[in-house]
Amino acid sequence: MAASIKDVAREAGVSIATVSRVLNDIDVVNEDTKKKVKDAIKKLSYRPNIVARSLKTQKSSTIGIIIPDISNQFYPEIVRGCEDVANIYNYNIMLCNADLDVDKEMESLRILKEKMIDGVIYMSNSIENNVINLIKELEMPVVLVETADAQGIFPSVAIDNVMAAADAVKYLINKGNKNIAYVGTSIEKVNALSQRYTGYTKGLSDMGLTLNKDLIYLGGVKARDGYTGINVILDTGAKVDAVFCASDEIAMGVINALRDKSINVPEKIDVMGFDDIYSASTFYPKLTTVSQPMYDMGSVGMRMLIKSINNLVVEEKHFVLPYRIVERDSCK
Repeated sequence: MAASIKDVAREAGVSIATVSRVLNDIDVVNEDTKKKVKDAIKKLSYRPNIVARSLKTQKSSTIGIIIPDISNQFYPEIVRGCEDVANIYNYNIMLCNADLDVDKEMESLRILKEKMIDGVIYMSNSIENNVINLIKELEMPVVLVETADAQGIFPSVAIDNVMAAADAVKYLINKGNKNIAYVGTSIEKVNALSQRYTGYTKGLSDMGLTLNKDLIYLGGVKARDGYTGINVILDTGAKVDAVFCASDEIAMGVINALRDKSINVPEKIDVMGFDDIYSASTFYPKLTTVSQPMYDMGSVGMRMLIKSINNLVVEEKHFVLPYRIVERDSCK
């Protein structure tokens, strides 16, 4: 049978109230008594009843993390950064996978509220008005990671996706490419990937190139969408020198489709990804890509959230982290 707080008090020779003060780190207990209590906790392998404590304090020491797609290699590294910081501050993690479904994201928010979590790290497929209204209604601390809402209402951690994509396009142009295709996702959604389309058009404009709609495919986020996308573009008969992709996974699909058509990368067409997931360095050819600091995005976001939960000052509401272009083998 699990030890109770009464057992700890009896073992340490103190009152239940004193044990409670030690557990809650209330600084009115002398060091000798604290040591007796902690020794008793260790000896009895006592674990506090989180449910009972949360009912009393309205805090659960638990933080929810919502991710759009658990199968995407991009998100686990962010979660690892979140969890490492949460562990330092003695918070537990509750992970929710939304399967790229905004309705499921919203249901996850409601469930996390019911579980009395203290705050949420939210990586959304699209920060739309109904999502914003729900977060306001639920009244719980939220930090957005990877993207930001259009109005800048909620704290966020991300890179500058527009500038990163523009720099990627300029990189391809400086390699001598003029006909640069784009394979990405819906530009109607409020997320990082839609910002990359904006960056693509900006990069072309900044370098004096005209946007060619035949070179654009907007679909899903999986490798199969990249495979389909480049086939659709090539079927128009448009000349393609290079392809800028909204993610590494899309880029891998593009390269597989080109390989099936006996079009060599990068000898015939340069292909560039975005994110720098683990597979980018093991895929053949190894992907040239825009690298995001995934671990740092998670750790910075979690620190911001914990400060918010504890009513501490968050120095920077919208934290913009650096990105870099990683040159590998998929571009000449």
